[in-house]
Amino acid sequence: MTYGELQPLGGGDPIPLLKTTLVVGRRESADIVLRFPNVSGTHCELSLVDGYWFVKDMGSSNGTKVNGSRVSEQRLDPGDTISIAKHEYELSYEPASLGASAPPAEQVGGRDLFTSSLLEAAGLEYRRGKGAGDTARRPRR
Repeated sequence: MTYGELQPLGGGDPIPLLKTTLVVGRRESADIVLRFPNVSGTHCELSLVDGYWFVKDMGSSNGTKVNGSRVSEQRLDPGDTISIAKHEYELSYEPASLGASAPPAEQVGGRDLFTSSLLEAAGLEYRRGKGAGDTARRPRR
């Protein structure tokens, strides 16, 4: 069974996604081997969760981008462009055929919306231990 494919932008053969968790990198032990000097040995990991693909950068030197924005972890929607180092691929898959019944919870800035207060997500409040002065700040009235 194939779970989708990565189509290299600029030409080349599509790369089938044959497992639900795939390591992408330059090492021969990777599930998807990209033989480019700017790709890290273990660059990123693709994983299928509830019918949707996610990418997680594995501390690569040259980064992983989704639709032009550098990410550490991100959901990938059909048609999204993923850049591994500077090599671009378009992701093709059908969430419904992979078991998705509804889109996963919305994320803000690469994190789950419900892991922080709405004021914090909007940048109006900071948790203790984060931000200047190590104190919580509240918006002025």
